[in-house]
Amino acid sequence: MMSKRNIVHVEIPAVNVEGAGKFYESLFGWKLQHMPEMNYTMWEAGDGTGGGFPEASAEYPAGQVLVYIDSDDIDADLKMVEKLGGQIVKSKTEIPGMGWCGIFKDPTGNVLALYTGQNSAN
Repeated sequence: MMSKRNIVHVEIPAVNVEGAGKFYESLFGWKLQHMPEMNYTMWEAGDGTGGGFPEASAEYPAGQVLVYIDSDDIDADLKMVEKLGGQIVKSKTEIPGMGWCGIFKDPTGNVLALYTGQNSAN
């Protein structure tokens, strides 16, 4: 059975994480949860979709919004990325207390991420 390949998280890099949160909260009414220990602000839209604002850095450059897509098997998906001419940026990595992610570039150079939640079947 093919998994639902829903977009499950969207990260928008920010120079000022809390300021970016306030901007989007005022603009769209998104609910925010600031995590000072990670300098990260989570956002949630009314329909249950959400994401976060990581601090802009070499890993999260400004202008590069990172879209996380649901994956039942990150390792298999990353193998397929390479087979299809893409490139692995970050192999399967644990996000403590949340799940796992992997990051890849498509053949054009766009960067996307895969995500498996901690409570998923694997």
